[in-house]
Amino acid sequence: MSDSPITLLVVGVLIACCLTHVRSDSSDHRFKVGDPVPLYANKVGPFHNPSETYRYFDLPFCSPDAIIKEKREALGEVLNGDRLVSAPYKLNFRDEKDSALACRKKLSEQDVAQFRSAVEKDFYFQMYYDDLPIWGFIGKVDKEGKTHPSEYKYFLYKHIQFDILYNKDRVIEISARMDPHSLVDLTEDKEVDVEFMYSVKWKETDTPFEKRMEKYSLSSSLPHHLEIHWFSIINSCVTVLLLTGFLATILMRVLKNDFVKYAQDEEAADDQEETGWKYIHGDVFRFPKYKSLFAAALGSGSQLFTLTVFIFMLALVGVFYPYNRGALFTALVVIYALTSGIAGYTAASFYCQLEGTNWVRNLLLTGCLFCGPLFLTFCFLNTVAIAYNATAALPFGTIVVIVLIWTLVTSPLLVLGGIAGKNSKAEFQAPCRTTKYPREIPPLPWYRSAIPQMAMAGFLPFSAIYIELYYIFASVWGHRIYTIYSILFIVFIILLIVTAFITVALTYFQLAAEDHEWWWRYVNSLVYFDFIFFPFSSL
Repeated sequence: MSDSPITLLVVGVLIACCLTHVRSDSSDHRFKVGDPVPLYANKVGPFHNPSETYRYFDLPFCSPDAIIKEKREALGEVLNGDRLVSAPYKLNFRDEKDSALACRKKLSEQDVAQFRSAVEKDFYFQMYYDDLPIWGFIGKVDKEGKTHPSEYKYFLYKHIQFDILYNKDRVIEISARMDPHSLVDLTEDKEVDVEFMYSVKWKETDTPFEKRMEKYSLSSSLPHHLEIHWFSIINSCVTVLLLTGFLATILMRVLKNDFVKYAQDEEAADDQEETGWKYIHGDVFRFPKYKSLFAAALGSGSQLFTLTVFIFMLALVGVFYPYNRGALFTALVVIYALTSGIAGYTAASFYCQLEGTNWVRNLLLTGCLFCGPLFLTFCFLNTVAIAYNATAALPFGTIVVIVLIWTLVTSPLLVLGGIAGKNSKAEFQAPCRTTKYPREIPPLPWYRSAIPQMAMAGFLPFSAIYIELYYIFASVWGHRIYTIYSILFIVFIILLIVTAFITVALTYFQLAAEDHEWWWRYVNSLVYFDFIFFPFSSL
């Protein structure tokens, strides 16, 4: 089976799916004076926990329309937790308004209590105006001169000031300011009549349309942030240099002498008493235990590595610009589905090299090794999100789409890759003969056991990337925006080098201690790499 058609198909579908991003109702973003510009309310949530978000109208805001219109969203938007609905404000292009009425509503005691709880938790709202994000707080807590929480006063903002910049026929920037003098007292549980007002101011700017998203990524490129990133890279390079020198010392001083000795006089070498790694040369390439699971782990790891590389390629060409809603999640789903053939091929090919016979079961294990735990985790988190009515809960239709993708794309490609790997006729070429009976492994000190070795294998790679991990997790679970993908790619390369070097070093020390069961220790290092770096592809 030729791999070139599959490769072309993967690249073609990948580009078609991932380069398309979510657009507003006006596809060219051009408007005439007085034209309606799409404004969508997205979600609300506590500022201190950006992962906890709810639908905008879960709070008792009023709406001028009897039926709330929901925007049709792409798969990535839904996975990202976006739930866009028509906002109660009308911001027509270059149409200025001063204290216009959005709608009126009589808040019941229950509505007042709900708003007060949201204000107490520092709730904010998010909207999108012509694909530009808008944020604002829904209220404030007056703590001035008060010592006990029971004395605090809670207020709801009822007037929003929209300031919009435009360039000719295009919207460039928008911001929302809350009027601190237009408030509704929510301190007591009593019915309140509220008039939600808004004002709109337009101002011309010279900023071109192509650069309107740059301001959202400037925070990541500030000089003091760049200094921290470059310091991280220098620190990682020093780690790589130290590991390189360490491994060079081992390879040049220890292994080279042995290789020269064996090459010059093989008979004399056979007569000498062997020690260390040479003593177990007949056991080094003995097949590992649980070889089906071992091959499945290699297949899944190869797929995740390929997924990460593709995500980097798309990031470096500018697909994942700030607030391109759902592009990253769409890319993750599509690329993972299309690269499942790599997992099937790698797992089945290596499993057959290890003289495995039940390759069908190996493929099933490969398909479930990553998706199984991911599915269980999703079921738990989605159940919690449904219980709290959060936007993180996926609708039933989205779940059906993902299941269909897994059934109609991922599984067939996995099987095709497995068949290709099984028929590849690759043989395991061991450089030396394996003895019939394994040698007994001598007792080892505690620090040479699996758990301490895994900790040692993970420490250096983590020390090389921990600064970038901080910024990434601050982006995933905080309000930061990560856009310096070039620096992240450099750190990724350094991580690969450090992981490879530390794996070689620890494998050598294990063999030198006459412990020939090195296969799973090697995979442990790769699994650590996958679990540490996979969040990088979840920006």
